[in-house]
Parts: sequence; structure tokens; C-alpha cells
Amino acid sequence: MTTSAAAPGPSPETSPGIRAPGPAPDSPVVLDRRRRVTILLVCCLSLLIVGMDNTIVNVALPSIGHDFHTSVSGLQWTVDAYVLVLASLLMLSGSTADRLGRRRTFQVGLLLFTAGSLLCSLAPSLPLLVAFRMLQAVGGSMLNPVAMSIIRNTFHDPRERAQAIGVWGAMMGISIALGPVVGGALTQSVGWRSIFWVNIPIGLTAIALTARYVPESKAPNPRRPDLVGQVLVIVVLASLTYAIIEGPSAGWGSPTITGLLATSAVSTALLVGVERRRREPLLDLRFFRSVPFTGATLIAVVAFATFGGFLFLNTLYLQEARGMSALAAGLATLPLAGTTALLAPVSGWLVGRYGPRPSLVIAGVLLVVADLMLTGISKTTPLDWLLASYVLFGLGFGMVNPPITNTAVSGMPPAQAGVASAIASTSRQVGQSLGVAVVGAAVTSDLHGPLGTALAAASHPGWWIMVVASALVLALGAASTTSWARRSALVAAEHLGADPLTGG
Repeated sequence: MTTSAAAPGPSPETSPGIRAPGPAPDSPVVLDRRRRVTILLVCCLSLLIVGMDNTIVNVALPSIGHDFHTSVSGLQWTVDAYVLVLASLLMLSGSTADRLGRRRTFQVGLLLFTAGSLLCSLAPSLPLLVAFRMLQAVGGSMLNPVAMSIIRNTFHDPRERAQAIGVWGAMMGISIALGPVVGGALTQSVGWRSIFWVNIPIGLTAIALTARYVPESKAPNPRRPDLVGQVLVIVVLASLTYAIIEGPSAGWGSPTITGLLATSAVSTALLVGVERRRREPLLDLRFFRSVPFTGATLIAVVAFATFGGFLFLNTLYLQEARGMSALAAGLATLPLAGTTALLAPVSGWLVGRYGPRPSLVIAGVLLVVADLMLTGISKTTPLDWLLASYVLFGLGFGMVNPPITNTAVSGMPPAQAGVASAIASTSRQVGQSLGVAVVGAAVTSDLHGPLGTALAAASHPGWWIMVVASALVLALGAASTTSWARRSALVAAEHLGADPLTGG
């Protein structure tokens, strides 16, 4: 489909700054380039606050821990309570946006995220901070998948879409870059509560710009709510995450932990059975007939598990083991964030021109090397060695996001763009949650003594876990981009009612 501007003459659909008079189902309406770019920038603002929030909170974890006198598991919950709620609700938010309107859902998400940020800055205790982080997550679940759905329905040309997703990935890198530096500076100068203030003006600005520039859209045949599937998703993720985080302290063989693991396994089996029988499931298993889509989903899980574990463990290592200030730790992490921002648009260009395989293979190799460099770190590991590993990790992570995002939304029906992008976003958040939980549990199990003296040695199992996860990125990237895998994507598109060549 062409992406050129519409015929001369203003209309509510093509004039910048004029929004459509009301919700409209997905259609081949083409917006002019200026309007498309503006919509992309508005969507990127949501990624900025969500992405920056993750890295800001990570760099502030030691200060939060000291103020609230909490353990490593308490710090894990500060991160994972947010990620867990986010992962649990992403698919519901995506289908809700398809049904009730993407702009409307996007604005509600921005409002809840902004309000949650304000409440986090006022939290008097760790339990309330965790609760307000969960409110943030409810709003956050309505942002990235819905924004990706808006992008999918704004950029119709596959190459232009891949480039737009590259810009989207670059914004993730920028948010990662800003988070540690801004968070470190604020934590050190004002206090950790100020890290949540940053989201408020950005959120309010995004709400106003969305109302002005983003047209409302709906799926022509939206899905009905799947409450049973939604409850099962929450049970699966919550029970698994709780078991992993609390396993080291409660004992892996304790009745509580084994019961939670059994609950997660049974709920997973029930979820698959229920979703197969529903006409309009929360989790459409037909998407997974596409090997590239399944591969992209699994790559997102393991890549973001590595990313989440890396940020969590590295922040504690720099501040607790090496004694760096919050600002110094943030500046040390800047090479990782900067290279992520630089490589994301390059990866988007490669995907648009050559497909996902080159980006995924390069990403897997770089991530493996970066993680291997940290498997033997100590309190006295040269800073140059650390920075080199951060650069390699950032290069690899910058390469991985555009191909998995583009694969998730390309070739799927525009009417189900919200669901497809929500599955992709859910896999990222599930991965990040599991990364923090698993790596944190590995460190806690091997931690013998105070954090400052024992953390460096206790971190080694965590880094080896990330090496394995990074190797899976490489293996899955190679396997899911074969000619056989591409043929499966065409078959899956036909089953979903899409044109296998255009996704329309």
C-alpha cells in the first residue's frame, strides 16, 4: 500500500492537528508524512517514560533498600511487582484498545501511569511503594502495546514500518540512557523519591498531544473479554515469580514453594486448554503457528530476561560491591544505553532491507561475549573491562529489539494488531520479570555475608545464567529465520485471515 500523502484538500483524517470526529474501525486511510511522524513521536513519549522508569528505579534500588531497611528480595519486588502486573495485563489492554478505541485506552494509560508516579514519590513504606508501582503498571500496560498498535495502523508500507520501529527501538535506548544518569543525579542530590517526578510532565504532555494528533481507531471485529484467560495468566505469572523470588529464603522444597510451582504449571495447562476452545481467546494460539512469530516471542523472553537481570545485578554490584555513588553508577552504565540507542535504528534499517536474520545473529553473538566477560568479576575488576562489556551488551541489545518487534506485528491482520503487539510486549515483560527473579534468586542462594563484601563472588552464577540466555537468542534467531520458518508464517497468516504478503 502506498504511503504518499492523500489527495489535496484538508480532511479530518489527513490534516495535521485535526483529529477524526469519532472512533473508526481499521481502514486503509493514509495519513500524510507529517502527521505520521507526529504520531510516531507521541507514541515514543510513552516508551520514554516506561523505559526510563525501569532504569531510574534500578539505579535507585540501593537507596530505597537503605531507607526501608529491606533485603535483596524486597528490592526484587520493587522491580518485579511492576513488571509482573504489566506482563499480566498487556494482552487484555491490547484487545481492549482494539475494542474500545486505541487513543482512548492510550490516554487512560498515560493518566494512570502519571498518577502512579506521583503516589510512588510519596510512599511512606516499601509495601505501599510496591502497591503504587503496581498502579503504575496498570497504566503502563495500556501504553507500549497500544502505541505499537497505533504505529502498525499508521505505517502501512513494510519498509517504512520497519524504519519507524527502528526509531521506536532508538527511543528505548534513549530512555535507558537517560534513566541511569537522571536517576543517579536525582537520587544523589534530591533523594530517590524525585526519580518518579520525571514522569509527571512527560505524561501530561503526552496526554495533550495524543488528544490533538492521534486519530481514534478500533478493530472492525474486536474480541470479547476473556476473563477466565486473564485470571489464568495472572495466576501463572504471579505464582511462578513469587516462587522464584522467595525460593532461596523459604527453601526450594518447602510446601509453599512447591505448591506455587505446581499452581503455575497446572494454570499453564488450563490456560492452553481454555484458550484453544474459545472463539475469541485472550491468547490466540494461532499466532504461534508462525515459527518466526514464536521465535520472536521466545527471543523476547530470553533477551529481556538477560536485560532485566543485567540491570538489576549490575546496579547492585556497582554501588554495593564497588562503593560507587548512584550518579557514578548511572554514568558507568551510559555506554550500554548509548550503544543501544545508536544500534536500534541501524537494526531497523537492516530488518527493512535484509530481514531479521542478520540483526538477530549479531545480537546473539555480542550478548554472549558481553556476559562472558562478567562471569569472573571481583571488587577490583578494572573499570575499562566493565565498560567494554557494557558497550558490547548495548550493541547486542540494540540489535535485538527491532527484529522481534517487526516480526511480531508484520504479516498479522491489522484488525488484530493490538493483540499481536501485546503478545510481543508481554513476552518482553515476562522475560524481564523472570530475569530479575532468577538472577536475584541465584545471587541470594550464593550470598554468604554482607552485600558489600560478598556480592561480587555471589554474582557469578547470575552472569552464567545470562550467558545461557544470550546463547538462546543466537540459536533461536538462526532457527526462526529459515525458509521453512518463513513458509510457516505464510500459512499462519492465511489461517488468521490475513493477506500473507501484506498482512492486510
